[in-house]
Amino acid sequence: MERLLLIHYGEIGLKGENREFFERKLQAAIQRAVAPWPGVSVERAHGRIYVSDTPDPEQALSRLRRVFGIVAISPALRLPLDLDAIREAGRLLLADAGAQTFKVQARRVNKSFQPQSMELQKILGADLLEAYPQLKVDVHQPQITLSVEIREQAYLYCRSYPGPGGLPLGSSGRALLLLSGGIDSPVAGWMAMRRGLEIQCIHFHTPPFTSPRSVEKVRDLCRVLAAWSGKIRLHLVRFTDVQQAIWESIPEEMRVLVMRRFMMRVAGRLAGEMGAGALVTGENLGQVASQTVESLSAIEDASTLLVLRPLLTWDKAEIVDKARELDTYDISIRPHEDCCTLFLPRHPRTRPALAEVREAESRLDVDRLVEGCLRDLESDYLP
Repeated sequence: MERLLLIHYGEIGLKGENREFFERKLQAAIQRAVAPWPGVSVERAHGRIYVSDTPDPEQALSRLRRVFGIVAISPALRLPLDLDAIREAGRLLLADAGAQTFKVQARRVNKSFQPQSMELQKILGADLLEAYPQLKVDVHQPQITLSVEIREQAYLYCRSYPGPGGLPLGSSGRALLLLSGGIDSPVAGWMAMRRGLEIQCIHFHTPPFTSPRSVEKVRDLCRVLAAWSGKIRLHLVRFTDVQQAIWESIPEEMRVLVMRRFMMRVAGRLAGEMGAGALVTGENLGQVASQTVESLSAIEDASTLLVLRPLLTWDKAEIVDKARELDTYDISIRPHEDCCTLFLPRHPRTRPALAEVREAESRLDVDRLVEGCLRDLESDYLP
Protein backbone atom coordinates (compact mmCIF):
# COMPACT_ATOMS: atom_id res chain seq x y z
CA MET A 1 0.00 0.00 0.00
CA GLU A 2 1.55 3.29 -1.13
CA ARG A 3 0.56 6.88 -0.36
CA LEU A 4 0.63 9.35 -3.23
CA LEU A 5 -1.05 12.44 -4.70
CA LEU A 6 -3.48 11.71 -7.51
CA ILE A 7 -3.81 14.62 -9.96
CA HIS A 8 -7.13 15.23 -11.71
CA TYR A 9 -7.38 17.39 -14.81
CA GLY A 10 -10.38 18.45 -16.85
CA GLU A 11 -10.53 19.86 -20.37
CA ILE A 12 -7.06 18.57 -21.20
CA GLY A 13 -8.66 15.14 -21.41
CA LEU A 14 -10.92 16.39 -24.23
CA LYS A 15 -8.14 17.58 -26.56
CA GLY A 16 -8.31 14.64 -28.97
CA GLU A 17 -5.13 14.19 -30.98
CA ASN A 18 -3.45 17.04 -29.07
CA ARG A 19 -4.15 15.51 -25.69
CA GLU A 20 -0.65 14.10 -25.22
CA PHE A 21 0.89 17.54 -25.85
CA PHE A 22 -1.18 19.10 -23.06
CA GLU A 23 -0.60 16.17 -20.72
CA ARG A 24 3.16 16.43 -21.19
CA LYS A 25 3.02 20.17 -20.53
CA LEU A 26 1.10 19.52 -17.33
CA GLN A 27 3.47 16.77 -16.27
CA ALA A 28 6.44 19.11 -16.80
CA ALA A 29 4.73 21.85 -14.76
CA ILE A 30 4.09 19.41 -11.93
CA GLN A 31 7.71 18.29 -12.06
CA ARG A 32 8.82 21.91 -11.67
CA ALA A 33 6.47 22.40 -8.73
CA VAL A 34 7.99 19.47 -6.81
CA ALA A 35 11.56 20.21 -7.89
CA PRO A 36 12.62 21.20 -4.32
CA TRP A 37 12.45 17.50 -3.42
CA PRO A 38 14.84 15.40 -5.54
CA GLY A 39 13.62 11.90 -6.17
CA VAL A 40 9.92 12.71 -6.30
CA SER A 41 8.21 10.59 -8.94
CA VAL A 42 5.73 12.15 -11.40
CA GLU A 43 4.01 9.44 -13.44
CA ARG A 44 1.51 9.88 -16.24
CA ALA A 45 -0.80 7.00 -17.14
CA HIS A 46 -4.33 6.48 -18.40
CA GLY A 47 -5.76 9.95 -17.86
CA ARG A 48 -4.17 10.53 -14.46
CA ILE A 49 -0.90 11.88 -13.10
CA TYR A 50 0.55 10.47 -9.88
CA VAL A 51 3.03 12.21 -7.59
CA SER A 52 4.78 9.90 -5.16
CA ASP A 53 7.81 9.72 -2.87
CA THR A 54 7.25 13.24 -1.55
CA PRO A 55 9.02 13.78 1.81
CA ASP A 56 6.62 16.64 2.62
CA PRO A 57 3.18 15.81 1.15
CA GLU A 58 1.45 18.84 2.69
CA GLN A 59 3.96 21.29 1.22
CA ALA A 60 3.84 19.48 -2.12
CA LEU A 61 0.05 19.72 -2.07
CA SER A 62 0.27 23.46 -1.40
CA ARG A 63 2.62 23.97 -4.35
CA LEU A 64 0.57 21.80 -6.70
CA ARG A 65 -2.59 23.79 -5.96
CA ARG A 66 -0.91 26.64 -7.90
CA VAL A 67 -0.26 24.59 -11.04
CA PHE A 68 -2.50 25.63 -13.93
CA GLY A 69 -4.25 22.69 -15.56
CA ILE A 70 -4.86 20.83 -12.30
CA VAL A 71 -8.54 20.60 -11.39
CA ALA A 72 -8.10 18.71 -8.12
CA ILE A 73 -5.53 16.83 -6.06
CA SER A 74 -6.42 13.79 -3.99
CA PRO A 75 -4.15 12.26 -1.35
CA ALA A 76 -4.64 8.59 -2.24
CA LEU A 77 -3.61 5.02 -1.50
CA ARG A 78 -2.31 2.84 -4.33
CA LEU A 79 -2.47 -0.93 -3.91
CA PRO A 80 -2.71 -4.15 -5.91
CA LEU A 81 -5.95 -5.29 -7.50
CA ASP A 82 -6.96 -7.46 -4.58
CA LEU A 83 -10.43 -7.15 -3.06
CA ASP A 84 -9.29 -7.84 0.50
CA ALA A 85 -6.55 -5.20 0.20
CA ILE A 86 -9.08 -2.71 -1.19
CA ARG A 87 -11.45 -3.36 1.73
CA GLU A 88 -8.63 -2.83 4.21
CA ALA A 89 -7.62 0.43 2.53
CA GLY A 90 -11.21 1.68 2.62
CA ARG A 91 -11.43 1.06 6.36
CA LEU A 92 -8.09 2.80 6.88
CA LEU A 93 -9.16 5.95 5.02
CA LEU A 94 -12.43 6.31 6.92
CA ALA A 95 -10.94 5.51 10.32
CA ASP A 96 -10.04 9.12 11.10
CA ALA A 97 -12.44 10.88 8.74
CA GLY A 98 -14.68 12.16 11.52
CA ALA A 99 -17.77 11.75 9.33
CA GLN A 100 -21.21 10.45 10.24
CA THR A 101 -22.48 9.82 6.70
CA PHE A 102 -20.70 8.44 3.66
CA LYS A 103 -21.05 6.82 0.29
CA VAL A 104 -18.77 4.74 -1.92
CA GLN A 105 -18.17 5.70 -5.53
CA ALA A 106 -16.33 3.18 -7.69
CA ARG A 107 -15.00 3.62 -11.22
CA ARG A 108 -13.75 0.50 -12.97
CA VAL A 109 -11.57 1.50 -15.91
CA ASN A 110 -9.92 -1.93 -15.91
CA LYS A 111 -12.85 -4.13 -16.97
CA SER A 112 -10.96 -7.34 -16.26
CA PHE A 113 -11.28 -6.73 -12.53
CA GLN A 114 -14.22 -8.30 -10.74
CA PRO A 115 -16.62 -7.43 -9.17
CA GLN A 116 -18.14 -4.70 -11.32
CA SER A 117 -18.46 -1.12 -10.08
CA MET A 118 -21.96 -1.33 -8.54
CA GLU A 119 -21.20 -4.59 -6.77
CA LEU A 120 -17.88 -3.25 -5.52
CA GLN A 121 -19.67 -0.23 -4.03
CA LYS A 122 -22.09 -2.53 -2.18
CA ILE A 123 -19.29 -4.73 -0.84
CA LEU A 124 -17.23 -1.81 0.41
CA GLY A 125 -20.25 0.01 1.83
CA ALA A 126 -21.33 -3.06 3.80
CA ASP A 127 -17.77 -3.60 5.02
CA LEU A 128 -17.53 -0.01 6.30
CA LEU A 129 -20.91 -0.19 8.05
CA GLU A 130 -19.75 -3.31 9.84
CA ALA A 131 -16.39 -1.79 10.80
CA TYR A 132 -17.86 1.56 11.91
CA PRO A 133 -21.44 1.13 13.23
CA GLN A 134 -21.75 4.89 13.86
CA LEU A 135 -21.64 5.55 10.11
CA LYS A 136 -24.73 5.84 7.92
CA VAL A 137 -25.03 5.72 4.16
CA ASP A 138 -26.19 8.91 2.42
CA VAL A 139 -25.92 8.68 -1.35
CA HIS A 140 -27.20 12.25 -1.93
CA GLN A 141 -25.30 14.51 0.48
CA PRO A 142 -22.69 12.44 2.28
CA GLN A 143 -20.18 14.11 4.56
CA ILE A 144 -17.47 12.03 2.94
CA THR A 145 -17.17 10.01 -0.26
CA LEU A 146 -14.82 7.06 -0.59
CA SER A 147 -13.71 7.08 -4.22
CA VAL A 148 -12.26 3.93 -5.73
CA GLU A 149 -10.59 3.86 -9.14
CA ILE A 150 -9.77 0.48 -10.61
CA ARG A 151 -7.00 0.93 -13.16
CA GLU A 152 -3.73 -0.98 -13.55
CA GLN A 153 -3.83 -0.86 -9.76
CA ALA A 154 -6.45 0.29 -7.27
CA TYR A 155 -6.56 3.91 -6.09
CA LEU A 156 -8.62 4.98 -3.09
CA TYR A 157 -9.16 8.46 -1.70
CA CYS A 158 -11.76 10.34 0.28
CA ARG A 159 -10.58 13.97 0.09
CA SER A 160 -9.83 16.26 -2.84
CA TYR A 161 -8.37 19.76 -2.88
CA PRO A 162 -9.15 22.14 -5.76
CA GLY A 163 -6.51 23.37 -8.17
CA PRO A 164 -6.82 26.42 -10.44
CA GLY A 165 -7.98 24.45 -13.49
CA GLY A 166 -7.40 25.87 -16.95
CA LEU A 167 -4.53 24.82 -19.20
CA PRO A 168 -0.86 24.14 -18.42
CA LEU A 169 1.37 27.20 -18.51
CA GLY A 170 2.99 27.63 -21.91
CA SER A 171 0.56 25.38 -23.77
CA SER A 172 -1.08 28.40 -25.47
CA GLY A 173 2.13 30.29 -26.24
CA ARG A 174 3.51 33.55 -24.88
CA ALA A 175 2.02 36.96 -24.22
CA LEU A 176 3.11 40.33 -22.83
CA LEU A 177 0.98 41.76 -20.01
CA LEU A 178 0.59 45.55 -19.74
CA LEU A 179 0.80 45.80 -15.96
CA SER A 180 -0.39 49.18 -14.68
CA GLY A 181 -0.25 48.69 -10.93
CA GLY A 182 -4.03 48.98 -10.59
CA ILE A 183 -6.53 46.34 -9.55
CA ASP A 184 -7.45 45.00 -12.97
CA SER A 185 -4.26 44.15 -14.85
CA PRO A 186 -2.80 41.65 -12.33
CA VAL A 187 -6.10 39.74 -12.40
CA ALA A 188 -6.04 39.80 -16.20
CA GLY A 189 -2.50 38.43 -16.12
CA TRP A 190 -3.55 35.58 -13.84
CA MET A 191 -6.50 34.78 -16.10
CA ALA A 192 -4.22 34.72 -19.14
CA MET A 193 -1.83 32.34 -17.39
CA ARG A 194 -4.77 30.13 -16.47
CA ARG A 195 -5.50 29.75 -20.18
CA GLY A 196 -1.99 28.48 -20.79
CA LEU A 197 -0.18 31.70 -21.70
CA GLU A 198 3.34 32.18 -20.43
CA ILE A 199 3.61 35.90 -19.68
CA GLN A 200 6.16 38.62 -19.24
CA CYS A 201 5.14 42.06 -17.93
CA ILE A 202 5.68 45.59 -19.16
CA HIS A 203 5.13 48.68 -17.01
CA PHE A 204 5.27 52.32 -18.09
CA HIS A 205 6.50 54.83 -15.51
CA THR A 206 7.10 58.57 -15.67
CA PRO A 207 9.95 59.71 -13.46
CA PRO A 208 10.15 62.19 -11.80
CA PHE A 209 6.37 62.65 -11.94
CA THR A 210 5.70 59.17 -10.54
CA SER A 211 7.27 57.88 -7.34
CA PRO A 212 9.74 54.97 -7.23
CA ARG A 213 7.21 53.42 -4.87
CA SER A 214 4.82 53.02 -7.79
CA VAL A 215 7.42 50.83 -9.50
CA GLU A 216 7.98 48.83 -6.32
CA LYS A 217 4.24 48.24 -6.17
CA VAL A 218 4.39 46.73 -9.66
CA ARG A 219 7.35 44.58 -8.64
CA ASP A 220 5.32 43.25 -5.72
CA LEU A 221 2.43 42.43 -8.05
CA CYS A 222 4.83 40.53 -10.31
CA ARG A 223 6.06 38.57 -7.32
CA VAL A 224 2.49 37.48 -6.53
CA LEU A 225 1.96 36.36 -10.13
CA ALA A 226 5.34 34.60 -10.14
CA ALA A 227 4.14 32.42 -7.27
CA TRP A 228 1.84 30.82 -9.86
CA SER A 229 4.29 30.60 -12.74
CA GLY A 230 7.88 30.71 -11.57
CA LYS A 231 10.06 33.71 -12.36
CA ILE A 232 8.41 36.52 -14.34
CA ARG A 233 10.38 39.03 -16.36
CA LEU A 234 9.38 42.65 -15.78
CA HIS A 235 10.23 45.32 -18.38
CA LEU A 236 10.19 48.92 -17.14
CA VAL A 237 9.66 51.61 -19.77
CA ARG A 238 10.60 55.22 -19.03
CA PHE A 239 7.60 57.01 -20.53
CA THR A 240 8.36 60.59 -19.52
CA ASP A 241 9.31 61.91 -22.96
CA VAL A 242 6.19 60.44 -24.56
CA GLN A 243 3.86 61.91 -21.97
CA GLN A 244 5.50 65.32 -22.14
CA ALA A 245 5.15 65.31 -25.94
CA ILE A 246 1.50 64.31 -25.64
CA TRP A 247 0.89 66.99 -23.01
CA GLU A 248 2.36 69.67 -25.26
CA SER A 249 0.83 68.66 -28.61
CA ILE A 250 -2.39 66.65 -28.13
CA PRO A 251 -5.78 68.13 -27.16
CA GLU A 252 -6.62 67.29 -23.56
CA GLU A 253 -9.60 65.08 -24.35
CA MET A 254 -7.43 62.89 -26.64
CA ARG A 255 -4.39 62.48 -24.40
CA VAL A 256 -5.28 59.15 -22.77
CA LEU A 257 -6.15 57.58 -26.13
CA VAL A 258 -2.89 58.66 -27.72
CA MET A 259 -0.94 57.60 -24.64
CA ARG A 260 -2.44 54.12 -24.77
CA ARG A 261 -1.72 53.86 -28.49
CA PHE A 262 1.94 54.53 -27.73
CA MET A 263 1.86 51.84 -25.06
CA MET A 264 0.49 49.40 -27.64
CA ARG A 265 3.28 50.26 -30.07
CA VAL A 266 6.06 49.88 -27.52
CA ALA A 267 4.58 46.69 -26.07
CA GLY A 268 4.06 45.27 -29.56
CA ARG A 269 7.69 45.85 -30.50
CA LEU A 270 8.91 44.24 -27.29
CA ALA A 271 6.48 41.32 -27.64
CA GLY A 272 7.83 40.63 -31.11
CA GLU A 273 11.38 40.46 -29.77
CA MET A 274 10.41 37.99 -27.04
CA GLY A 275 8.40 35.78 -29.38
CA ALA A 276 5.00 36.63 -27.91
CA GLY A 277 1.90 36.34 -30.05
CA ALA A 278 -0.43 38.61 -28.08
CA LEU A 279 -0.74 41.51 -25.67
CA VAL A 280 -2.84 41.21 -22.50
CA THR A 281 -4.54 44.16 -20.80
CA GLY A 282 -6.85 44.64 -17.84
CA GLU A 283 -9.29 46.75 -19.88
CA ASN A 284 -12.95 46.33 -19.03
CA LEU A 285 -15.79 47.46 -21.27
CA GLY A 286 -17.37 50.68 -20.04
CA GLN A 287 -15.43 50.94 -16.80
CA VAL A 288 -13.72 54.23 -17.69
CA ALA A 289 -13.94 56.69 -20.57
CA SER A 290 -11.08 55.09 -22.51
CA GLN A 291 -12.83 51.72 -22.46
CA THR A 292 -15.82 52.30 -24.72
CA VAL A 293 -16.03 50.22 -27.88
CA GLU A 294 -14.90 53.23 -29.95
CA SER A 295 -11.98 54.01 -27.64
CA LEU A 296 -10.83 50.39 -27.45
CA SER A 297 -10.96 50.16 -31.23
CA ALA A 298 -8.88 53.32 -31.59
CA ILE A 299 -6.31 52.04 -29.08
CA GLU A 300 -6.09 48.57 -30.64
CA ASP A 301 -5.56 50.12 -34.07
CA ALA A 302 -2.00 50.92 -32.98
CA SER A 303 -1.19 47.26 -32.23
CA THR A 304 0.10 44.80 -34.78
CA LEU A 305 -0.64 41.92 -32.39
CA LEU A 306 -3.76 40.30 -31.04
CA VAL A 307 -4.95 42.16 -27.91
CA LEU A 308 -6.50 39.93 -25.25
CA ARG A 309 -8.78 41.41 -22.58
CA PRO A 310 -9.70 38.60 -20.14
CA LEU A 311 -11.78 40.96 -17.96
CA LEU A 312 -13.70 42.65 -20.76
CA THR A 313 -17.18 41.68 -19.49
CA TRP A 314 -16.50 41.46 -15.73
CA ASP A 315 -18.01 44.03 -13.40
CA LYS A 316 -15.79 45.77 -10.86
CA ALA A 317 -17.04 43.76 -7.89
CA GLU A 318 -16.07 40.51 -9.61
CA ILE A 319 -12.59 41.85 -10.37
CA VAL A 320 -12.10 43.06 -6.79
CA ASP A 321 -13.22 39.70 -5.41
CA LYS A 322 -10.70 37.89 -7.61
CA ALA A 323 -7.94 40.36 -6.70
CA ARG A 324 -8.60 39.70 -3.01
CA GLU A 325 -8.50 35.96 -3.64
CA LEU A 326 -5.13 36.30 -5.42
CA ASP A 327 -3.71 38.63 -2.73
CA THR A 328 -3.08 41.42 -5.24
CA TYR A 329 -5.81 43.79 -4.05
CA ASP A 330 -3.99 45.25 -1.04
CA ILE A 331 -0.92 45.87 -3.18
CA SER A 332 -2.91 47.47 -6.00
CA ILE A 333 -4.64 49.99 -3.74
CA ARG A 334 -1.43 51.41 -2.33
CA PRO A 335 -1.67 55.20 -2.91
CA HIS A 336 1.14 55.51 -5.46
CA GLU A 337 -0.03 56.96 -8.79
CA ASP A 338 1.05 55.48 -12.11
CA CYS A 339 1.44 57.30 -15.40
CA CYS A 340 -2.15 56.51 -16.44
CA THR A 341 -3.83 58.20 -13.49
CA LEU A 342 -1.41 61.11 -13.33
CA PHE A 343 -2.42 62.65 -16.67
CA LEU A 344 -6.15 62.00 -16.69
CA PRO A 345 -8.07 64.74 -18.52
CA ARG A 346 -11.08 66.44 -16.98
CA HIS A 347 -13.32 65.64 -19.96
CA PRO A 348 -11.95 62.66 -21.95
CA ARG A 349 -13.35 61.81 -25.37
CA THR A 350 -15.52 58.70 -25.02
CA ARG A 351 -16.61 58.15 -28.64
CA PRO A 352 -13.56 59.10 -30.70
CA ALA A 353 -13.43 58.70 -34.45
CA LEU A 354 -10.31 56.81 -35.50
CA ALA A 355 -9.45 59.36 -38.17
CA GLU A 356 -9.61 62.11 -35.56
CA VAL A 357 -7.23 60.23 -33.24
CA ARG A 358 -4.78 59.55 -36.05
CA GLU A 359 -4.84 63.20 -37.12
CA ALA A 360 -4.05 64.36 -33.58
CA GLU A 361 -1.26 61.82 -33.27
CA SER A 362 0.32 62.93 -36.56
CA ARG A 363 1.66 66.00 -34.72
CA LEU A 364 4.15 63.75 -32.91
CA ASP A 365 7.34 62.07 -34.07
CA VAL A 366 5.94 58.63 -33.29
CA ASP A 367 8.90 56.51 -34.43
CA ARG A 368 11.47 58.58 -32.52
CA LEU A 369 9.43 58.45 -29.30
CA VAL A 370 8.89 54.70 -29.56
CA GLU A 371 12.58 54.08 -30.21
CA GLY A 372 13.43 56.20 -27.18
CA CYS A 373 11.22 54.04 -24.97
CA LEU A 374 12.83 50.84 -26.20
CA ARG A 375 16.31 52.26 -25.83
CA ASP A 376 15.77 53.13 -22.14
CA LEU A 377 14.18 49.80 -21.28
CA GLU A 378 15.12 48.10 -17.99
CA SER A 379 14.38 44.41 -17.48
CA ASP A 380 14.82 41.93 -14.65
CA TYR A 381 13.35 38.70 -13.31
CA LEU A 382 11.23 38.54 -10.20
CA PRO A 383 10.92 35.28 -8.25
